[in-house]
Amino acid sequence: MRATLRWAHSDLRTHRGEALFLVLATAGIVASLLLATALFGYATNPWQRVFTQARGAHVWLHTDRAADTGGLAALDGVQSVAGPYPTAATTVAVRGTRASVELRGTAERPDVGRPLLTAGHWLDADDPDGVVLETRLARALLAQPGDTLTLPGTPRTLTVLGIADSPERRYRPGEQPGLVWAPPAAVPDPGGQVIGLRLTDPRETDYAVQRAVTVLGAGAIGQVSTWEQARAEAQGDNRLLGQVLGLFGLGALLAAGLAVHGAIGTRIRGHLRDISVLKAIGFTPGQVVRVFLLQHLAYALLGAVAAAATVQALGSRVPGRLGDAVGVWQGLPGHTVALFVVPACAVLFIGATTGLAAWRAGRVPPVPLPRPAGAQGGGLSVAARRALGLRMFRVPVGARGRVRGARGSDGAGAPGAGVSPGVRELEVRVPPALVLGWHRAFARRPRSFATVARLTLPLLLIVVAMSAWTTIDRFHSRPEQIGLPAALTVRADTDAGERGTRALLERDPQVAAAYPGVEVAALVPGQTATIALRGLGTREDPYPYALAEGRRAHGPDEAVAGQGLLDLLEVKVGDWVRMTVGDRPQILHIVGRGIEPENAGRVITTSLDTLQENDPRLRPTLYQLRLAAGADPDEVAGRLADAGHGRLDVHAVANPADGLSPLRAVVLGLIAVLALVGLIELLTAIGGTVRESERDLLALKAIGLSPRQITGITVTATGCTALAAVLLATALGLPLAHWLIDAQGASSGIGAGIAQVPSPALLVLVGAAAVLGAAALAAVPSARAARRRLADTLSAVA
Repeated sequence: MRATLRWAHSDLRTHRGEALFLVLATAGIVASLLLATALFGYATNPWQRVFTQARGAHVWLHTDRAADTGGLAALDGVQSVAGPYPTAATTVAVRGTRASVELRGTAERPDVGRPLLTAGHWLDADDPDGVVLETRLARALLAQPGDTLTLPGTPRTLTVLGIADSPERRYRPGEQPGLVWAPPAAVPDPGGQVIGLRLTDPRETDYAVQRAVTVLGAGAIGQVSTWEQARAEAQGDNRLLGQVLGLFGLGALLAAGLAVHGAIGTRIRGHLRDISVLKAIGFTPGQVVRVFLLQHLAYALLGAVAAAATVQALGSRVPGRLGDAVGVWQGLPGHTVALFVVPACAVLFIGATTGLAAWRAGRVPPVPLPRPAGAQGGGLSVAARRALGLRMFRVPVGARGRVRGARGSDGAGAPGAGVSPGVRELEVRVPPALVLGWHRAFARRPRSFATVARLTLPLLLIVVAMSAWTTIDRFHSRPEQIGLPAALTVRADTDAGERGTRALLERDPQVAAAYPGVEVAALVPGQTATIALRGLGTREDPYPYALAEGRRAHGPDEAVAGQGLLDLLEVKVGDWVRMTVGDRPQILHIVGRGIEPENAGRVITTSLDTLQENDPRLRPTLYQLRLAAGADPDEVAGRLADAGHGRLDVHAVANPADGLSPLRAVVLGLIAVLALVGLIELLTAIGGTVRESERDLLALKAIGLSPRQITGITVTATGCTALAAVLLATALGLPLAHWLIDAQGASSGIGAGIAQVPSPALLVLVGAAAVLGAAALAAVPSARAARRRLADTLSAVA
């Protein structure tokens, strides 16, 4: 044991930098995996906790006032019901901030879908104007218990009594109205009613919706929302962040394991004599294996413990969503188990890759075998042999061309000796270091290819991370390309005239176009869910969709659908679909697929003219505003709200990338971890190249190469290896990144076509930095080896 510790200590002193990088890389990988676990827990458990405590309804049905909902409680699979509650759509405002809301009349605190109070108290029968706000709505309005809400256009006011969590679909400005619980007296003229169904088996949600629509009639249904939609919205960007961290964390873990495997293999080849001595003095093969295994397990364990301790102690103090996620995750039941299991799995994986490489050390014979006379990879190529002394290349020229005299292959100066007609010998001075470095980098093909492959993996993941960063930038810099051509959504009061409202909007100098539209909920075929049916723009002034497939909707009954809708209905571009709006059917021809970031892609969009031809009662209820280049949406929204004198509800269009701002810091951290892993592999490759050059040092000096040229050979070999890895990582990473990003877009309903790869200039810059950095790292150890004394060189060769 003492000899083992002394060997490990000596090896640590020799490779301190490599050991430090391995510890840091392991710490970064384990921290990434722990943060991914925290984000997954944060994304799922808070909503699940609220749903369980509130005994949430699995289905919410919005119907008209005349619908008879008494028979729903008797349906098979329905455990209990909530409501029906009268509802009214309105707008509330506080301190200049407006929000569209659904007033829900509730006489008593519900038993199913029970709001969980976080501040204030529940409704009071003695206060007919007191209301309770849903948490996200209250956060958007910056409202607290005791605040007074106004209803624009009316003299009424409401008083906030409390704030409560709800497992229902959350408030999203311009898309989903906020939820306000109020006494029935505060809803004097309801526009409909809502009833919730709690099921015995949540997996039968679609069947339950279908049965409920059959009982009530399709014409009575206004909107259907399910617990799955609410959960997906609550998880939102947190799950995506967790997926990114988990994917890159696992990739970095694989890269680190391969780097450790390569480092140990290189170290074994460089210490064959020392290992033989260890066996000669009595070390068993198992003890030799344990020397390497325990040493690298100690490095991995140190990095894993450091990462776990840092995340546990400081993770909740990180500003933003990551800190919130870690704080919530630390209070979950499985937190302690994950805190031990994730680092343990990472250490075990690194240990497994270490054991495979260390097993080779146990097979080293006690008596070193003589080296083979020739290199395993073969002799020098013709170009390499000529670079050593002749520097001659035969260049074909036109037939019967004049042949210039040149130095012959034997070094004589006879002009044209041994030169066939039509072939001219041209003297090209290729530096020997360049040719010999290329030969050294790729002569031993299995070993060279393994080195390139190990270095390619972290570079490939860096290319994917850069593509993710570029895609997020595209959402912010060019939103019109990802389905967000409009910057503002305006909803006018019902008493506002259509022409007057549009003229008011287009009068603003920074409004480039105002597209009238209407959005209604439509029942899909089979009556299992509702989708968003939108009519935007007119045939004379069409809405600028962001198309990913097919063509624009020009003719009657033509529409563009989102990926989420295509997946829901199991249709494709070119099919006809039938849906129901109230008691009126709408039959549309899908001629294109658009990039649709709203409503999980469950949107079908046609022109306002098409919807009005099928239902003349429809009138524009919203306007999508496309602003001039350089316009500030907040300033334009403020001017329009003032010009509307309280009759306009103006909101900025939500950008999906707004919730992904923490991803930028995540991507930077992952690139740093991957760079550390790549640095470990690069140092390993440099060390192996320097050791292999020691036995060639005498021969290179004997043929007249200077120490600078010998140094250039190692630098060139390292640069060629890095260049091959960069080219391979770029060639494989760009299509992989495109596929991963588009797959994520398709799974979220936005649709494929959102991926944006880095610019060629950025790729060239990063690739050049990697190659030049590798060459710079190789310069110092190779220069030191090239200037070694003759006695040291003879010792190394021996």
